[in-house]
Amino acid sequence: MKLIQKLGFPWQFDLPAFKSRNYRLYFTGQGLSMTGNFMTQVATLWLIYRLTDSALLLGIAGFLGQLPVFLLAPISGILADRYNRYRLLLLFQWIGISISLILTLITFLDWANFWTLLILSMFSGLLKGLDVPVRHAFVTDMVSRELMSNAIALNAGFLHGARLLGPALGGIIIAKFGAKYCFLYDSLSYIAAIIAILAMRITPQTIEPQTSNPLQKLKEGFEYAYQYLPIRSILLLLATASLVTTGYITLLPIFAVEILKGGADTLGFLSASGATGSILACIYLSFRHHVTGLDKLIAFGPFMMGIGLILFSQSHVFWISQLILVLVGWSSTLQIAASNTVLQLIVENSKRGRVMGFYAMCFMGMAPFGNLLAN
Repeated sequence: MKLIQKLGFPWQFDLPAFKSRNYRLYFTGQGLSMTGNFMTQVATLWLIYRLTDSALLLGIAGFLGQLPVFLLAPISGILADRYNRYRLLLLFQWIGISISLILTLITFLDWANFWTLLILSMFSGLLKGLDVPVRHAFVTDMVSRELMSNAIALNAGFLHGARLLGPALGGIIIAKFGAKYCFLYDSLSYIAAIIAILAMRITPQTIEPQTSNPLQKLKEGFEYAYQYLPIRSILLLLATASLVTTGYITLLPIFAVEILKGGADTLGFLSASGATGSILACIYLSFRHHVTGLDKLIAFGPFMMGIGLILFSQSHVFWISQLILVLVGWSSTLQIAASNTVLQLIVENSKRGRVMGFYAMCFMGMAPFGNLLAN
């Protein structure tokens, strides 16, 4: 390690955030749970495609399942600024396990059909729209100021990593055991998340007296984000990149079956390739000990992702498609995690929840519109 530091590498091989007991608990519980969430997402889309054999219905399902994030994320941001984020996060985990248990039950009993899957997918989207902004804002409540930068980078990285790793594991489980076991894992993973949250020792965030109504708070947050040029620029680029690039995730089942002539295992390996790139990017960002240069990564990430997706769309060779998706996962995570880190470090604490709500709206809320464009 000393030799590496003497050579002038811009990172150090330690993870300061893991010095915090709270963060270790959070990372373990939420890492398992978020992976399960995205396993459920890919399993639901896979079942819908198999039940309907329709790319159009698949796109509609993806759109309706993710649309609530766009609509609810700003509202959740207000909640994160007005109420105890620890209690909100715990409440959302209990709601999540309820939805997951219902999915598990109907698939094990063979009651699943297009409409039940669509409705439950929409409920999951509603929960995600409320959960994600609170989750991001909560990171700063559990660690000290000196650990905050590393914790934020890790949190953003593992959230996006789970977004890619979950479908990868989901595809493998679907191929070997069936989609219902993805839902079962998700249910069990929520138990781990709930236990981890209950075991934390959190000092509640300071909540200012509320003298204005929620709509006024939302307006204040929007004006703050719009008038502060760095925040506005990051959010606009994130929204644009999400709109034009994330649709490929919903279309992966079609690429796996129709283009590459495979099945659920092919889908799993394609998703695993993206997850590999995402994990590599997360590791790199986590080992950086300063934020210098993150602005360049925010711009570089979507540029490389666009090139990767153009190449992927033209590939009919499985291993080439895998390599390209490593690049796609890597570049996507660079932008998303770097954007989150910079935003969290420059935002006023009293407006953190609302800005994280806009971040979630741009990062995940634009994805359903990308799904429609892709179809």
